[in-house]
Amino acid sequence: MDVRRKHKTGEFFVQREVLNELRLDEVARKRTQPTNPPLGERIKDSLRCTAPRLKQTVLSCVPVLSWLPRYSIRENAIGDLISGLSVGIMHLPQGMAYALLASLPPVFGLYTSLFPVLVYFIFGTSRHISIGTFAVISVMVGSVTEKLAPDSDFPIVNGTNATNGNVNIEARDAYRVQIACAITLLQGLFQILLGLVRFGFVVTYLSEPLVRGYTTGAACHVTISQLKYLFGIKPSRFSGPLSQIYTLVDICSLLPGTNVGELVVSLVALSVLIVVKEVNACYSKKLPLPIPIELVVIIAATVISYFAGLNGKYGIDVVGEIPSGIKAPRAPDVNLFTEVIGDAFAMAIIGYAINISLGKTFALKHGYKVDSNQELVALGLSNSIGSFFQCYSVTASMSRSLVQESTGGKTQVAGVISSVIVLITVLKIGSLFQELPKAVLSTIVFVNLKGMFKQFLDIPVLWKNNKVDLLVWLVTFISTVLLNLDMGLAVSIAFSMLTVIFRTQLPRYSILGQLPGTELYVDTDTYEEAKEIPGITIFRSSATVNYTNAELYLEALQAKSGIDVGKLLTEKKRQDAKQKRRQEREEKKAKKEAKKQRALNGQLSTIESEKSQGKELNGTQPPANGHVKGQENWAYQHDGSASDSDSETRGDKDTTQTSSVRDGREAKGCRLDTHSVILDLSTTSFVDTVTVKTLKNIFRDFGEIDVSIYLAGCQVCVVEQLERAGFFSESIPKSRLFTTIHDAVLNILNKQGLTDIATYDCVLDISCTTKM
Repeated sequence: MDVRRKHKTGEFFVQREVLNELRLDEVARKRTQPTNPPLGERIKDSLRCTAPRLKQTVLSCVPVLSWLPRYSIRENAIGDLISGLSVGIMHLPQGMAYALLASLPPVFGLYTSLFPVLVYFIFGTSRHISIGTFAVISVMVGSVTEKLAPDSDFPIVNGTNATNGNVNIEARDAYRVQIACAITLLQGLFQILLGLVRFGFVVTYLSEPLVRGYTTGAACHVTISQLKYLFGIKPSRFSGPLSQIYTLVDICSLLPGTNVGELVVSLVALSVLIVVKEVNACYSKKLPLPIPIELVVIIAATVISYFAGLNGKYGIDVVGEIPSGIKAPRAPDVNLFTEVIGDAFAMAIIGYAINISLGKTFALKHGYKVDSNQELVALGLSNSIGSFFQCYSVTASMSRSLVQESTGGKTQVAGVISSVIVLITVLKIGSLFQELPKAVLSTIVFVNLKGMFKQFLDIPVLWKNNKVDLLVWLVTFISTVLLNLDMGLAVSIAFSMLTVIFRTQLPRYSILGQLPGTELYVDTDTYEEAKEIPGITIFRSSATVNYTNAELYLEALQAKSGIDVGKLLTEKKRQDAKQKRRQEREEKKAKKEAKKQRALNGQLSTIESEKSQGKELNGTQPPANGHVKGQENWAYQHDGSASDSDSETRGDKDTTQTSSVRDGREAKGCRLDTHSVILDLSTTSFVDTVTVKTLKNIFRDFGEIDVSIYLAGCQVCVVEQLERAGFFSESIPKSRLFTTIHDAVLNILNKQGLTDIATYDCVLDISCTTKM
């Protein structure tokens, strides 16, 4: 191979021979033995236990052992301390606020901000995410607890309707905690199982538009669920499809009964939170630490509520009793598994998707790797172990993770420090927040939904970039809002997969033409300078050919190339039938002529014998009437000439018929000038049995109309699959497969005896007969 480059102009010139697949195997010396060891050897090697392998396994399963011994106090301690204090302060209000979303007492939000964080510290691989309560997961838990433990099931007195306010709060909350712990344990088991079987890639089926649309829809659920605290009303509970619409209508009908005191508290707290958070965002680079406004608002609201007696005077709903200390671990009720299995799986997938997306974002920014399977196990262990300590489902929080990273956090030591802050609160300070208005916690939830509602800005961006992704976003959002969170997730995943299937079944089919003076072949519909090579059709599909689109591939090939195989085969059969009938007529005529000739020969022999007898008897010349016989003979010869002339006339007539048939085929739109078709399979990554059968049919059908088929650009794995499927044979030799389109074109031109392609109004500058 001779390769010459012109560095100044960026041009290059390559001179090589034309390579089909057989020749490529020889030139490139294709390996006959696989480079990977056999399956048996791989299994033996995986089961072999050595000290280095054991150490590596332990370190991968318990990542804290790999980085904690090498922890640099000088480099990381200050940053982790400041970050841990900041995140711990955020855990307190968010834990209590998000517990309300889960329809649980606020103290269980504090438990959830404590134990799972410690478990993730040991088993997690991300250095910057903050594990704990999260709005979307909390509202998913709340939808299950309210569905399985509604207020109406816990009246104080038998027969008393719970909607009148006579609800056994303690019994209801205790049962809801059991439900939350059961669903958390089952969710953790799902995540551990998926992680152990290396199923971390399952999250790839949740595209970014799907996740963002789902979280935006879940934010609407969160907003609607918190309006009752904002206005101090008690709407009825609805379940099933359109439940959020019914709830919103019910809230609007109850607005005349709004508790003005709660509304004022909510508006004041909301205004303060929004203003200070905007100040934090604007001066984030100048402030050493963000102002902990959420904690300040909680403390201020608690103090004001306590001294002003907001609960007693104005009927403002407060948090109530918060027990001090930590409860003993208790096993969740496994009998509830059958009722929550679907919701648990949905939360397992959504929680992991949020966790891994945040983890990979920070890992890419700071240059380290996050193990997706280990993250799945770590999150599962956090949920499973936490469920025994009456924690509910956790995942990474976007707001706390951003604070942990921006305030200088380097490792998960920051998470441990935040847990210490929560532990101190649970043990000593928690009881001081009994007079905290629930409306304040609702405003904290509202403010923290800002990032999710900003995802509505995805709509104009997706409209401009990719309308299919926009459709996925909108369908996910609408189905999540109108249906429940679990049904919305199922619908959105199904729709997202359908878009992939449809895009696979409806790819872009193209006829390629050569860019003059190059070996490049591009879409003739897209590039004006691309010229088709007369007699050669080059066809490409933008997607892999498989069983879902094989029939469409064949139809598109005929439509794009202008070669209707069915019509041409029908026309060929009709011509063959005409030819057969013509041959039969000629055979019958030949037999008739032969019979006539034999009869005439018999007459001539009789006359000759009579002549001979006459000569012998008379010894004189034959009479004049012998001339008459000669005239009859001439007449016969004349008839023979006439017969030849008629035959020529019939031959001309047959030629005219053939020409008319050809004109008829041209009138039907069939391209008769195409003698070769090249199928560009460079986009195909695999072939199945349907694809192999379709390609065989293409070779057979096009071959019957004298059109040769060639393959180009096949990947090695595709060639191997074709070989295993028995695709190559005497009728389809491997020499029909070429490494590039250009190799196939040059080979076809050589076979046609057209070494100079200039007659086709385009130029090929690369030689096809040079040495390697």
